[in-house]
Amino acid sequence: MNKLIKSMAKTLLLGLVLAGEQILFAPLIKAEEEFATIISKKIICKEPGRYSAWPTITKTKKGDLLVVFSGDRDKHVCPWGKIEMIRSSDEGNTWTDPQIIIDTPIDDRDPGIMQTKEGTLLVSWNASMIFDGYRGRDTYDDHAKTISPEVRERWTGQWIMRSVDGGKTWEDPIKTDGFAIHGPTQLKDGRLLYLTTLTTKSAPQVTLRAFSSTDDGMTWHILSETALPQHHAPGIVFYEPHVVETDSGKLVCLIRTSSTDKTFKFLFQIESLDGGQTWTKGQVTPMWGLPPHVIQLKNGWLAVVYGRRKPPYGERACISRDQGETWDIENEIVLSNAPNDDLGYPVSVQLDDGSILTVYYEEVAGSKEQPCIQSTHWKLNIP
Repeated sequence: MNKLIKSMAKTLLLGLVLAGEQILFAPLIKAEEEFATIISKKIICKEPGRYSAWPTITKTKKGDLLVVFSGDRDKHVCPWGKIEMIRSSDEGNTWTDPQIIIDTPIDDRDPGIMQTKEGTLLVSWNASMIFDGYRGRDTYDDHAKTISPEVRERWTGQWIMRSVDGGKTWEDPIKTDGFAIHGPTQLKDGRLLYLTTLTTKSAPQVTLRAFSSTDDGMTWHILSETALPQHHAPGIVFYEPHVVETDSGKLVCLIRTSSTDKTFKFLFQIESLDGGQTWTKGQVTPMWGLPPHVIQLKNGWLAVVYGRRKPPYGERACISRDQGETWDIENEIVLSNAPNDDLGYPVSVQLDDGSILTVYYEEVAGSKEQPCIQSTHWKLNIP
């Protein structure tokens, strides 16, 4: 893990020497051409006049790609969010129209999707009342008053829903005690691992809580709780973790950060060598962005994608050839360039030919329309 610090220091030193954010990232665009090739970029779901965001992707045993997202929204925070799903049977070239799979009386947002080894689809999401008085706005106050205490109590919280027929029908939702964007991960031993973060009044320090399921997502129990360190930046907060299991069995977890120092949004990394029961104290990585989604490629490398909400805006990817010991930030890959900072939550899947499809949300440059779900199809230029 000390190599992470060296890599980050080298990156920060480069920034100081070149003295400028735009200059710092100029060689990265050149690296994109040499290290990776962008095959195509496209809009995969756009709802006219509506806001769509926060996708997650999975590839099924039958070869279909499924993407879930929060759609049919007014804006980033509103009461109307629904969890919608689109499907591609040709590796992302074409997509079905969106199908609403979850629509509670409150805001449904931040979904995840995966398929278990048993073939069960799991969709996780957060049902929220955050629109009630959000940032002092009164746009939805009248609507919030129509939602009874019973309905709020019934639906507010975090959920998982199962389908055993490929998404044609869905079982009753299961309430969970934690939540993270993109949902659970299945380990080689068959367990489902779901990493979440929480902060309580009695324990203001952020805690990583690992849940485990051994019955295909029907029930969950707490596997471990780990307090995350606070000394890396002033007022640091950790949230939206995502984990991958490497060939060696090591778990590599990358976590979104924020801080009272608004320039500090580097991804944080922790690891587990015992299936998620204990975790390292961790290190700051050289990747600046949010939030992470990490996969292991067929050659054993790790690929993490994240949104960049500062100029130049867009989606980025970074590669590790050594199971997360170091990250090749000097060859950071530019997957897209966006017109503003309302973007991100990229997620990736490797296709049969070894190329990678990354899905995310952004506005279309020059359109002055609401954000939509887009994709970048890319490949690494390796022998």
